[in-house]
Amino acid sequence: MISPLVVAITLNWNRREDTLECVESLCRLTYPNVRLLVVDNGSTDGSPGAIAKHFPQVEQIVNPANLGFARGFNVGLRRALEVNAEFAFILNNDTYVAPDMLGALVKASEPTDVGIAAPAIYYASDPKRIWSTGGGHNPLTLEMTGDHGRREPIFDVTERDFVVGCGMLIKRAVLERVGLFDERFFMYYEDSDYCLRARRHSFRLVCVPQARMWHKVASSSNGSDSPAERYLMAKSSAIFFRKHVRGWRWLIIGLYRFGSAIKTTFRLSIHRRFVAARAYWRGLRDGLME
Repeated sequence: MISPLVVAITLNWNRREDTLECVESLCRLTYPNVRLLVVDNGSTDGSPGAIAKHFPQVEQIVNPANLGFARGFNVGLRRALEVNAEFAFILNNDTYVAPDMLGALVKASEPTDVGIAAPAIYYASDPKRIWSTGGGHNPLTLEMTGDHGRREPIFDVTERDFVVGCGMLIKRAVLERVGLFDERFFMYYEDSDYCLRARRHSFRLVCVPQARMWHKVASSSNGSDSPAERYLMAKSSAIFFRKHVRGWRWLIIGLYRFGSAIKTTFRLSIHRRFVAARAYWRGLRDGLME
């Protein structure tokens, strides 16, 4: 019996060494029917040439500019649909994976109602420490809750409301019924948005602890609490809540988000990250005006 075709897609923008390490780990996957695709977002560091030299078997699509996370990955997802893949596995290029990861994810996706399966993701800097096994959403605030960032492992395939776009296996049926990522999200919250949309189409999301990968946290935005990270996080959060909040819930979420903004500003100011604090408020403004 032929295993379902999986297209593994990673997105690169001027992170040649990270991407080479990521692709190298993908080349060690034991799953028998996988195609590797790198979507390059207009890198200027020689990434496409280096990938072609070291991994000539890897397909590349080179975009003319940095399209961001959602638009960049959508280029790869469209390609996966074109080649009739049954699954697309998207992953950050600042990650590396265990050889048996993909097989475990595909097996957990066998039930027809499972639409997205995610591995347990560990810190690359602390390989035994879990960074994410997904989590839930608070029904009032829509904030992610539960097990994201948990330290205790899970041992069985576990249903989730939310899994991170750092690494997720998406079934073809989800792409066909739910669609692709919302391209208004340049970076951040596109995965939360997509998970909500998938669940509204009655697909289940699961985390598979037997599938493992490791993440160099926040490297794509130059580090946690950098001005770029704060701006993009704030802008995407504003777009997300504008998209999904209706009616009376705005009162609760508006107050909650305002309190969160004040808390974030205070934390950044205490650490003298004044540029990041200003970037955060610009992001909120731009997201509300999007």
